[in-house]
Amino acid sequence: MTVRPMTIECRLPFGSVPIPASPLPSLILLVRHGATEWSVSGQYTGRTDLPLTALGEDQAKAAAQVIDHWLDGVVPVVYTSPLQRASRTAALALPQHPAEEVPALMEYDYGQFEGLTTSEILERDPEFDLFGKGCPGGENILQVSARCDSFVAKVERTAPGGAVVAFTHGHLSRILTARLLGIPASAAGGLWNDTASVAAINLHRGRLVLVGWNITAL
Repeated sequence: MTVRPMTIECRLPFGSVPIPASPLPSLILLVRHGATEWSVSGQYTGRTDLPLTALGEDQAKAAAQVIDHWLDGVVPVVYTSPLQRASRTAALALPQHPAEEVPALMEYDYGQFEGLTTSEILERDPEFDLFGKGCPGGENILQVSARCDSFVAKVERTAPGGAVVAFTHGHLSRILTARLLGIPASAAGGLWNDTASVAAINLHRGRLVLVGWNITAL
């Protein structure tokens, strides 16, 4: 497995630290989907249902190495956004584990900014703040945070003490990471993740902690 230079990885072996009973999963892996035409061009891709490119398919297959490394033989509960770029990534990365589609894992709804680049958005709205006021005609950070919180509640019900792999999107997975760590959704503005990268969150001494970020195999 090749780890990119800016990757942060500080692995705590699954199940190696005795912990008290908890409704939380012991390991959560958040996987951003592989590359699409718009992820390459830098266009905001919310609900536009684009397929993976050939590169994206290769990235998704390679992500299996990272996922298997962290699972270390543990059978996970697998979830995916219904959008095809995420569900296809799930099918290629974990073909042996069918994924349940969860609408809460869909990308931020960018509304009127869908398909635009950051520079194009700033021309229209110089005060644009995705992690603050959000997007006209789409969602704001509070709405996306509420969706993330609903997913956290779901995994507490379905995978207490187990392993979860969730295939999702760039901004959504950053906000979901913040909410899993119990910090404000706006803190996600300080995170960046590449296509087909994996974030690893481990239950350590009774709380969820980030132990790996932006881990890629290509």
